[in-house]
Amino acid sequence: MTATSPGEGLPLYRQIVNELHAAILRNEYVPGKPFISQREVCERFGVSTATAVRALNEMVGQGILIRQRGRGTFVAERDVRAAATPGERETATIACVLFGLGSGHVSGMLSGVEAMCKEMGYRLLLSNSEWSPEQELLALRQARQDGVSGIVLFPVEGSSNALAIEEIRQSGIPVVMVDRYLPEIATSAVTADNVAVGYRVTEKLIEQGHRRIATLWDEIDCTSVRDRLTGHKQALVSYKVPEDPELTVLRSYQKMPEATRRQYLAGLLDGPEPPTALLCAHGYALATAMQDLRDLDPALLDRLALASMDDVAPFDIVPFITAAAVLPSKEMGRAAVELLQEDGARHIVLPIEVREGAR
Repeated sequence: MTATSPGEGLPLYRQIVNELHAAILRNEYVPGKPFISQREVCERFGVSTATAVRALNEMVGQGILIRQRGRGTFVAERDVRAAATPGERETATIACVLFGLGSGHVSGMLSGVEAMCKEMGYRLLLSNSEWSPEQELLALRQARQDGVSGIVLFPVEGSSNALAIEEIRQSGIPVVMVDRYLPEIATSAVTADNVAVGYRVTEKLIEQGHRRIATLWDEIDCTSVRDRLTGHKQALVSYKVPEDPELTVLRSYQKMPEATRRQYLAGLLDGPEPPTALLCAHGYALATAMQDLRDLDPALLDRLALASMDDVAPFDIVPFITAAAVLPSKEMGRAAVELLQEDGARHIVLPIEVREGAR
């Protein structure tokens, strides 16, 4: 950007606001006509998407520009601009609807959303759906009623709210999903490379000599889990390890009643070819499996390798983890807010890492 001397020392987004406002006063942009897009701001001033969006949001907040849902951004009429007082100016709001705030993965995604909203000048409206499709639906309807500029959604398991989400999209409010997506809706989404999660953690176990690997799941009806199972099976094929359907079945271990869960685990371990490794959906499922193993026979903890498809786990079980995927949680949240600015639907898949444990 070629900043003029009066703008020196101001934040970059403020310099852009001043320059664009001056252009409006020179009648280079007139009321009722579409204003330049955030992409054009990026190209004209050589700045990031976050800086461009923050500048445009600031101009909306000052009453210089107005947004018309489904149409774009326009220069406000002169009398509207003159009448706008600080108390009447509107700051664009992003709604974030999620659940599982106690999880490090979810809190990491929220941290990324919050950081990017701050950079772009958005207010953040947070709603906890509490694992409930009904609570999620209420939060989505409230966000629409509040006139938010976009919604970042970590959807609960299943797809019972697909129609409501599509209606929100059709109303002109962009929706970006994080961690998983609903295949039946053409929304934007930001996910980790979940196929790589399943593949690479399984690969670590195979490299350590394990050929009987049992998978223990929590949620089962979401794309992130199905993609991880696909990656797990691909690794078995790549390394010519026979697949045992009983070990790869997509069944919710974490949600079983305690007695049923331990009976299920005991059944796996008492078979003629018991698993030598347990691949768990996440660190908390791994912690549950560890407790069940202790109750069945503490010696099992020394016989079995334990791996997790994320690196979020209670501190005291970390020494027992053989391998764990490291998810780009914060980066997913940041990318989701940026993606709200784009037209159309796009999926972003972020790379993952795998951390080897001490065992």
